[in-house]
Amino acid sequence: MAALEIDDPNCYPLTGVGWASSQSTCPKEYQLIVTTTDGSSANFAKGFGQKSNCYLCVSSLLNKENPQGDIVSDIQLLPDKNPLPSGYAFISEFLDPKVIVSKKKRLCIKTVPFGGADSAVFDIKLTGKSKQIVPLYTCIGELSGFVIWCKKGRLDKPKPLPKPRSIALDIRGLSLENESSRKREELDVAPVRLSKRRTTLEHKDSVYSAENIYGISAMDGVPFVLHPRFESTSVNYNYSFMTEKTAAARLPPTAS
Repeated sequence: MAALEIDDPNCYPLTGVGWASSQSTCPKEYQLIVTTTDGSSANFAKGFGQKSNCYLCVSSLLNKENPQGDIVSDIQLLPDKNPLPSGYAFISEFLDPKVIVSKKKRLCIKTVPFGGADSAVFDIKLTGKSKQIVPLYTCIGELSGFVIWCKKGRLDKPKPLPKPRSIALDIRGLSLENESSRKREELDVAPVRLSKRRTTLEHKDSVYSAENIYGISAMDGVPFVLHPRFESTSVNYNYSFMTEKTAAARLPPTAS
């Protein structure tokens, strides 16, 4: 049985199907199907050879936005000798004590929870034995002079609404993300600062390192002796030749 797309927002899936003798025996949540599509009486008791009444009745899901219980996902008309399919049950009976439904053919339905169903039965109509066709309905079969039709389609389930979020939390989260990003950027670009004393010591070590040949002075290790002709220079110009003496006293570095 093919399932159609049900676009009508006022069309609700059935939750039950049954037999009822009258409005008084029919549960309040059920509706009697008292006429066929052409307006004729839909009393099955005449076909059963009984004087009392017997009508089909159906119940519908009242609110698709807040579904409760099971819905009818399929309906079949079985000959008496056919076994009941798995997951199916015969329709309910709300009849007067003396009314007996024919056992030659019996209607059965399959009910499933609304949340687990992909398709459902939305309506049932009855016609006479004529070749009348009900558009968009599927023929189930003939019973006691009536042809039973059902409208089956895919369920249009309401989409769950997203959880509302607090604006204050969103702003706070954005602020924390910006602050965290700024701190990461500062860590990435922050230069390594060295103290003045450490910089000076490292500079001296690199200049006079044995691995740096450019740090070796030509005067290193050469004895300093002042020529007699320049002895008067230190007196007249108050020049002590301290730089030259210091260079001469320093030993040249040795390679390890």
